Amino acid sequence: MCRNIKNLFNFDPPVTDQEVRDASLQFVRKISGFNKPSKANEASFNAAIDEITAVSARLLHSLETTAEPKNREEEAAKAKARSAERFGTA
Repeated sequence: MCRNIKNLFNFDPPVTDQEVRDASLQFVRKISGFNKPSKANEASFNAAIDEITAVSARLLHSLETTAEPKNREEEAAKAKARSAERFGTA
């Protein structure tokens, strides 16, 4: 799938509406093949983002877990370390 779409469930602090929308935008960009749609496709593109945002938010709010919430800073540091190892960057 798209590497830019990040896990949004079970974080402390919880996911924000903007993070859900950003992930939805990435998903629509990926499946449509458009980074920025033409004027003719803009309404459909934006409607898809809105619908996916709503569905994703409902999903995230309905999920349950007994696991401790993940710390955002720690997870970001782990991702950065994986990227540095994979691509040889600092």
